[in-house]
Amino acid sequence: MPRDLQRPFVLPAGATDLLLVRHGSSSRGEDAGTPNGGAGQSDPPLTEDGVRQAASVAQRLADVTAAGLFVTPLRRTAETAEPIAELLGATPIVVPELREVHLGEWEGQLNARVKQDGSLSRELFRAERWDVIPGAEPMEEFAERVRAGIAVVADTVGADATAIAVVHGGVIAEACRQVTGSHAFAFLYAENCSITRIVRMPRGRWALLGFNDTAHLGGPVPVAG
Repeated sequence: MPRDLQRPFVLPAGATDLLLVRHGSSSRGEDAGTPNGGAGQSDPPLTEDGVRQAASVAQRLADVTAAGLFVTPLRRTAETAEPIAELLGATPIVVPELREVHLGEWEGQLNARVKQDGSLSRELFRAERWDVIPGAEPMEEFAERVRAGIAVVADTVGADATAIAVVHGGVIAEACRQVTGSHAFAFLYAENCSITRIVRMPRGRWALLGFNDTAHLGGPVPVAG
């Protein structure tokens, strides 16, 4: 019988499946002690919306047989993981390497500074390098620790297993860049509590199987203009 190339994809034996969940919406402004959002390595809690998003993604993942649940040292990932941990009966493992990129002088205020500092903002997105921001983490160092953190997650659960890691938007973008060889900011816009799926194949090659899945959040489907 000829091979059916249209059949649904099935993970090969020996693969490791990683589900990257972006944390829920986090506080900003006076509640977070920061001028205007864009947290970086600052440490705000989830908003009420973020708590609801976390509950929704937990329900979406309730039937996943996960060999490990991972978070970063920042509370917005830990708080997002709480309902997932409860449903799966898992204890989150902290992976320090997967904390968000440090934004230097823009730490905790990325959104506001992008709007205020037009010339530097334009250079940031032209170069697709966080270290255009004064004092920000060097891009190569950020890339290397994301690579190391993803490897920790995959190695911890091993082959023929699934891991769930609650991480940050910048980390998801960098992981997807490494997996696909894309531009640095091509995958920058993962939404809060979206799910991105990457897979380490048996011989070590990585593949991107899904990005920014938000079906569980019940938002409108975008329509091209």
